[in-house]
Amino acid sequence: MADIASQRPATTNRRPIAPVRPTARLDFATLGGVVGAFVLVGAAVVLGGRPGAFFDLPSVLIVIGGTVMVTAVSYSMGEMARAVRIVLRALAYHRENPSQTALNMIALADRARQRGALDLQTIVEQLRNDRFLYKAVQLVVDGTPGDEIERVLGREVEATMQRHQRSAGILRRAAEVAPAMGLIGTLVGLVQMLGNLQDPSAIGPAMAVALLTTFYGAILANMVFLPLANKLDRNSGLEAQVKQLISLGAASIGRQENPRRLETLLNTVLAPADRVRYFD
Repeated sequence: MADIASQRPATTNRRPIAPVRPTARLDFATLGGVVGAFVLVGAAVVLGGRPGAFFDLPSVLIVIGGTVMVTAVSYSMGEMARAVRIVLRALAYHRENPSQTALNMIALADRARQRGALDLQTIVEQLRNDRFLYKAVQLVVDGTPGDEIERVLGREVEATMQRHQRSAGILRRAAEVAPAMGLIGTLVGLVQMLGNLQDPSAIGPAMAVALLTTFYGAILANMVFLPLANKLDRNSGLEAQVKQLISLGAASIGRQENPRRLETLLNTVLAPADRVRYFD
């Protein structure tokens, strides 16, 4: 989002606000957590000797392939592809800043009160990088009533949240399926082992399938799918909060309310540590 707060009208004597611009950057918490967990498990395997014993192609096919196929039964291929894109965004995503969003909306309201809502037309093109904010300000410039602005933007926020919830649901479903596929692989390995008791050379590979499928299932569920689902929920909640601030601000401008009232309203949405002071 553009730093609108720093573009306030020259006629005001408000205290300058330092620019806080959202940037798309790598989320080291997610990437570092996943990679670090695998590194620790890998180190334990290597230190224990014979790391090659922890790779078994049949086990990989049963757990990874089976998890993907069974999860696909519950969802469409389009939904699964969308979930993959959202997961990638969880690793490198557009960083939101609720406090700066609140300041920007108050600055817009202050400008609209001093110069009129149509004056926002002069800066609306600067907001194209933030599609939701652009749409909100465009609704204000078009003279849409405040209540209608709130309804339109609220429906879009709700639709976005539903899409994110479906994507997180796919990951949680995969987290449920992966250990189950591991159990199925264990049973396959046990059946193969019991069916070849007369051949001692076949017992070892069959037992490897039995144990490694359970190992792979636990790894995928608890080190990949569930953490990423929780991160998607966290990012979705932050995005919803930012969009709610924009929606409240645009609706307030549309109703021609006092910007001081908007500041109070937005601070009720923000956490205590994130609350802002635009007016002295």
